[in-house]
Amino acid sequence: MRLLRRFAMRTNNRLATITTIAAVSAVLSVAATSATGEQTRPPTSLDASDLADGMRLYQQKANCAACHGWAGDGSKLDNQMPSGANLRESKLPRELVVMTIKCGRPNTQMPAFDKFAYTDGRCSGMTQADLQKLTTRMPDPPSTLQPREVDLLVDFLMTKVVGQGPMDRAKCVAFWGEDADPCRDLH
Repeated sequence: MRLLRRFAMRTNNRLATITTIAAVSAVLSVAATSATGEQTRPPTSLDASDLADGMRLYQQKANCAACHGWAGDGSKLDNQMPSGANLRESKLPRELVVMTIKCGRPNTQMPAFDKFAYTDGRCSGMTQADLQKLTTRMPDPPSTLQPREVDLLVDFLMTKVVGQGPMDRAKCVAFWGEDADPCRDLH
């Protein structure tokens, strides 16, 4: 924590300091529990239908593909949307992926998918009033997600996307479960 405070202080930017400290606090508080106080569940034996539900949430309800791309590599589908992180290169543990989905990323374009994320301080101890002080407004999500939906989405991401490296034909076929159209142009 001291190291991160020192890094944030070096920026000579009070907002960067507050944002960095808030992010670290969120990471530490979420590592053991989810944003609602429930234990986050590690993926157990994943059912194919659960992965399919997670993929549908990624593509449709949460619309993650609009910013992160269909493969989660940051190659977004819509030029009107902000550029999302390359999740395929990410090394984030499950708990941080859960926190990021539920709480978004303050001062960025990553929305919070937990309906109550900034109403009661459950995310980094911040409220809507704190978010309004930041320079970048956090957008509203296309839809909020229930805790079970967050688990399904994260199960899908941790199994098929996060840390999987660049997309190639074999990974694409495994991702879609078939030789789908997007796979045909990959080597």
